Amino acid sequence: MTRIARDPLTGVSRLLVDATNLLHQLSRGPERLPPAALIGRLRAAIPAEVSIELVFDGPPERGLKGERIAHGVSVRYGGRFSADTILITLVEEAAGGGPGADGVLVVTDDRALRSAVTIRGARTAGAAWLLGRLARPRLAAPSVGNARPPIAQPEPGEDRSSRPWAPGRRATRKTGNPRRAPKR
Repeated sequence: MTRIARDPLTGVSRLLVDATNLLHQLSRGPERLPPAALIGRLRAAIPAEVSIELVFDGPPERGLKGERIAHGVSVRYGGRFSADTILITLVEEAAGGGPGADGVLVVTDDRALRSAVTIRGARTAGAAWLLGRLARPRLAAPSVGNARPPIAQPEPGEDRSSRPWAPGRRATRKTGNPRRAPKR
């Protein structure tokens, strides 16, 4: 079995997901999530430079018949073949007859599929890893912005003459000739 780095996405350009397996893991309650529920969540959790291919068992569902669904996300259905067979075929195509499929990560909990994919040179990760990534909050790092704290506003009754200009009421008070009356 190939040892994977701390983050399985390191060096990966193509993510193949046994989507039926993942949907089963996601829907632990009595209701089953539709396949469309995965698309937006996966695109948000996986970097944009990694292409994602979801492979489902069975015939295509209504609305997900097309190959490419979102930017960098495509959906395939096994039809009369199992999703495992399709995933193995995709890994073999990525290897191109060579020794290994570098840059391909297959997410599944199926042991037989993991060993078949590993033999062909692709890396594997469990569905728990991907579910943990989907559960993370969106912002993993602090946002970019002004690092300085905001300027403190004067308290009510505080002398404003020593304070610099501040937006708000009476911010454009006359500062010109004190002998001339202001315009009304």
